[in-house]
Parts: sequence; C-alpha cells; structure tokens
Amino acid sequence: MIKKSDFSFQLDESRIAKYPLANRDESKLLVYQNGETQHCVFNEIDKYLDSDTLIIRNNAKVIPARLYFRRATGALIEVLLLEPISPSSYELSFASTASCQWKCIIGNSKKWKDDEQIGLADNEELVTAKLTDRGERIVELCWSNGKTFTDLLDEIGELPLPPYLNRNTEQSDIETYQTVFAKNAGSVAAPTAGLHFTGRVLDSLEQKGVETAEVTLHVGAGTFLPVKEDNVLHHDMHREHFEVSKETLEHLISKPKRIAVGTTSLRVLESLYWLGVQLSQGVNGLVVGKLEPYEGEAKMTYTESLQHILEYMHKHNIKTLEAATEILILPHHHPRSIIGLITNFHLPESTLLMLIASVVGDQWRSIYEEALSKNYRFLSYGDSSLLFVEKPT
Repeated sequence: MIKKSDFSFQLDESRIAKYPLANRDESKLLVYQNGETQHCVFNEIDKYLDSDTLIIRNNAKVIPARLYFRRATGALIEVLLLEPISPSSYELSFASTASCQWKCIIGNSKKWKDDEQIGLADNEELVTAKLTDRGERIVELCWSNGKTFTDLLDEIGELPLPPYLNRNTEQSDIETYQTVFAKNAGSVAAPTAGLHFTGRVLDSLEQKGVETAEVTLHVGAGTFLPVKEDNVLHHDMHREHFEVSKETLEHLISKPKRIAVGTTSLRVLESLYWLGVQLSQGVNGLVVGKLEPYEGEAKMTYTESLQHILEYMHKHNIKTLEAATEILILPHHHPRSIIGLITNFHLPESTLLMLIASVVGDQWRSIYEEALSKNYRFLSYGDSSLLFVEKPT
C-alpha cells in the first residue's frame, strides 16, 4: 500500500506561480546530487551536465482545446478535447475539414441530451456539437467552412490552463504556455519542465556537447486529477498516447547518461522499457498498464528492451512507434532509463510528487522543504530542479 497522506506538505496558494518570469530561463534551479543541494539559475544548467549527456524532451504542443457551446435553452456547455476518436490519429483529425469526433471532458453535461445538436456559444452556425456517447464522453463536431480542424481551433478554441492557476487564460499564455521546441499538437497541458528552455540555454548545452532527443507524449487532463483514494494503487490513471522515432530509440541506446526533461518524458522512457519486455514475450498490444512495473519481474537491461522494440519496428517497417501508457510511477519504482530528471515543483499528494520520490527517494521531503525556505515558485510557471537519481541502498 502506498499512502497518499505520506506525501502531504503545506503549500500556500501564494507559493504557486500564477505567471511566468519575463525571461523564462532566469528561473531558480535547485540541483540535487549525492545527498547535497545547490542553488543557481536555470540558464546555468550546463555547468551540472557532463558533455556526454543526452537530454530527452517532450515536443508536445498544447492546443486550444476548450470550447464553449450553448443549448437553445441558454445553458452553457463547456467541452475540453482530450483525444481523437474518429479519425483516431491526431494528424488526420487535425486535417479534417468537415467533422471529427473526440473524447472530451464535458462541463454541465447533465443538461445536454443524447444526440442533441448544439451550436458554438459565440457563433452557433459556425460549429455544431453532438453528444454521441455519454458513457465514453464522445462529442461529434461539424463545420462547413472548409477549414481544417487545426485552423478552426485556432479561431474558436481557448488554451486550457491548469486549474490550480485559478485564473482565466490571457493572450500572453498563448506563447508562454508553450515550450520553444513544441511541434506535435495534441496536448491539453504543457510539458512544463520544458518551459524554462530558451535558445540561449539550448546553444550553451550544444556548445558543451550535450545532445538532445525528442519524444511526444500528448498530455491529458488526467495529469491534473487529484488522488482521492488514500491507497494510491486505487487511483485511476488516464491513458496517454506517445510517439518515439527509430532515430530516438537508437540515440537512447548509444547514450546511457540520459536526463529526462519533465515527468512526461520520464513516463515515456520508463514505458518504453515495459513495451520492450512485452515484445520479448510475444505481446504486441503497445499499451503499458498502470501497475505493469509491479506485477512481474523483468531482468533485461534498458538497452536490451529497446533492442526488442527496434526489432519489432524493423519487422513491421515502422519508422515511428505509436503506443499508449497508463504507467503509475511510485516511490518504490527505481527508474531504469535515466540518471537524472529536470522538473518543476509539484502539488502535495500528487502522483507527480510520488514520481519524484522514485528518483530521489525519501529525500524529496528535505528537497521540498529547502525549496520552500528559499522561496521557490511552484507548479507550471514556477521554478525548476535538476534531480540526479538516488542510488538504491
């Protein structure tokens, strides 16, 4: 049993950064290694990385996924797009020019009747929505102006901010709530550890010889869901889709000193290990379950696991692996894929904080106490940390 209450600490709302700094790479950086902490500025991170390090970042791009519709009665219905259902691929769905279906989070859904067609709140003739499957929360969107769904969302959608910011989306967020390397659209939340990177930081890392690789994990709204059960094993983890290219897999094999940028990148890297284990056992469902790391014993190395994935991709002539994960990374899970993690500071009693404990063990508490005492800013627009993996005793 993993108790949620063991990961509680006092976080006043005043410690949550509501807005980013004017220069995103000037945030504070807490560095933890071998039981010691140091403090600097994020644009000095190259000083703490060896030249043969590989940084893995999530290039997911946040979409304006929040839409508002209105029933004939006047009731407002809020729709938050989560993942495409028809067409099922992100690329094809965004290229649609007439209709598509998405799984959604629906606000005020009790007032929306099954198969009832409603119009966009600001322009009811521009886009219509129909609730086609209440249980699965699937919404069909239709429009007739010939625009692609991507262009349509840019016109009618709102960028969804995390609920803990407790404010409305502003024009500045359209730029500041995206990483400078965002490219693959589909997320409803930014991989916020990457928000600190700038061209200046990337140049300094390149000059030192630090290399980068990219993965894509489309961050879902489930990342914001609070853990309600005190036994964390009962927490419902939402499935998230990710993509990894053959080139990235080969890069991961050739560079064992890996640093993940953010919890989303780490979820991909650890999920890859268990996909390789599955494939070695003849299972090719390409989905990692919530508790898969704790239900069986796997003795192969990380490199051996990735080799199984490459063999599968070669056999099926696949250039980019598309898979999904529900993985729950808990404190007793020792990361196989990385030597360190770049991440922001997270909410108490969250699955993300438990993931941090898998990297640094029980030291997470002293690290967070020090961050609070040094006035670090928390959460998406807050400060950063570089945490090197605590070797298990």
